[in-house]
Amino acid sequence: MPESSQPRGAIFLDRDGVLNDLVLRDGHWVSPRRVADVRLSTGVVEAIERARGLAMPLFIATNQPDIARGLLEPDELAAMMERIRAHIAVDDVAICPHDDADRCACRKPAPGLLTTLAARWGVDLRHSFMVGDSWKDVEAGRRAGCRTILIDRAGAGARSADHTVASLAAAIDVIEAQLALPPSKCRP
Repeated sequence: MPESSQPRGAIFLDRDGVLNDLVLRDGHWVSPRRVADVRLSTGVVEAIERARGLAMPLFIATNQPDIARGLLEPDELAAMMERIRAHIAVDDVAICPHDDADRCACRKPAPGLLTTLAARWGVDLRHSFMVGDSWKDVEAGRRAGCRTILIDRAGAGARSADHTVASLAAAIDVIEAQLALPPSKCRP
């Protein structure tokens, strides 16, 4: 089969806890709310550079419910995303600004962020990967039909993920290994 007729997969990345560090607030590790608090996680720049070499689009798909909760201004979120994108090259970003009560189709674990990006970019979700740090990321990937990789820094595990790793670099290792397998050996 000529390369141009191969199904085109993508790599979907959660933001907080995958690309950037969480912040400690009121005794809990949570998403940053200020540009000044955004710090890329160790090894992310190098991992993204490796991922770029896989010739697959890279997307950020992130829930940001602090917008709906009135705890994060849209302009501050835009500046945070700009800061991240200044250091890593991704092809597109999809953000859900809603909270659970909104019952939208885009808030993970719903697959809307992934399906929207896939439709926009002509991506085959069955040949794609969702990399996240929570059960919501894993479930969104499953519902969209992606292979799922959980970054589990705390060792809690999510039994439903296809793969569990300790870092984004290890997730890219898994993707590289999966892409090297013959199609019949990869999960569809």
